[in-house]
Amino acid sequence: MQACTRPESAATANADAVAHHPDVREGAALLQHIRQWARALGFSQIGVADVDLSSAEPALQAWLQAGFHGDMDYMARHGMRRARPAELVPGTLSVITARLDYLPRDAPPDWRAREWARVADPDAAVVSLYARGRDYHKVLRQRLQRLADRIEAALTEAGSPPPRQRPFTDSAPVWETELAARSGLGWRGRHTLVLHRAAGSLFFLGEIFIDRWLPRTAATSAHCGQCRACLDICPTQAIVAPYRLDARRCISYLTIEHPGPIPEPLRPALGNRIYGCDDCQLICPWNKYAQRSTLPDFDERAPFQAPRLLTLWAWSEAAFLHHTEGSAIRRIGYLRWRRNLAVALGNARRAARMRGDADTAAAIAVALQAVWDDAATPALVREHIAWALAQ
Repeated sequence: MQACTRPESAATANADAVAHHPDVREGAALLQHIRQWARALGFSQIGVADVDLSSAEPALQAWLQAGFHGDMDYMARHGMRRARPAELVPGTLSVITARLDYLPRDAPPDWRAREWARVADPDAAVVSLYARGRDYHKVLRQRLQRLADRIEAALTEAGSPPPRQRPFTDSAPVWETELAARSGLGWRGRHTLVLHRAAGSLFFLGEIFIDRWLPRTAATSAHCGQCRACLDICPTQAIVAPYRLDARRCISYLTIEHPGPIPEPLRPALGNRIYGCDDCQLICPWNKYAQRSTLPDFDERAPFQAPRLLTLWAWSEAAFLHHTEGSAIRRIGYLRWRRNLAVALGNARRAARMRGDADTAAAIAVALQAVWDDAATPALVREHIAWALAQ
């Protein structure tokens, strides 16, 4: 998003407040310790952002007014609160930002080529890389809380009052990408994700809001140049302009956040993607530098190492709950899981018929028809099965 320049009077006032703040020296020392503790917890980078995001509010407002948030009504309900950290947690003076890499530890050197090969195989099931291990909400939130506890203990031991602080992991109206970019964790790429020169974009973001002044870490310059690979590769053309994403067309939104029927014109473009989409990240040149996680939490679980559509379609709800225990995938529930698979199977059936593979096309039809014939099949799934059978 494009941001307006902050009024000079406000910027000058903030600079004066920082320069004369009595805790500057203590804050600088505390930040050094925070970085050490964060590294021990597995975090890849720590930054500090200011709480004044007012210069970015017009862009956020324009995005919401365009309806690009789709069914994510909570974004409209929260409005500008997302750009006002001190309203979310009163008394907040600084936002500690954190980056946590998630590329699996054993990812081979040619991991991007292997991902593209999976996308190109109509009968394979594609799940976004970040969701193949443990739910990042759990991993990141626990580590942020441990970091917050360490901060509180250190300040208390030093004779300071316990800080008022609150960790966040994609769980509240927090403008994570804006805070990350302003604190130097990277720059906003044209696909709207945060990019780092030495780590690409395969990382999670988290924050700790705290009522202590900490030295702000400087933003970094953008390094996308004239590249528009992410815009051109998007299967549904959801990146409608550089730095502007229409979530209503995004496959990640459609397969995860969207509760209703997937729009028919977009179904063929989903291909075999059943949970999220990594295309704009796979094509990004900076992701050749993506860093492997140091944590086993993000290792690929067995069911998602090389899943096939028909295998996943055969899962009962009990099997789905078993295989997705502790995973972010469980959040969409069995209904959306089946809906997504039905679309992917319809696309796979079309592909099989186009290449003259009658056996695969027939096997898919039989599997779909069996669920259609079950009177307990929900209407949402039934509608997508009917579409798939018509392919």
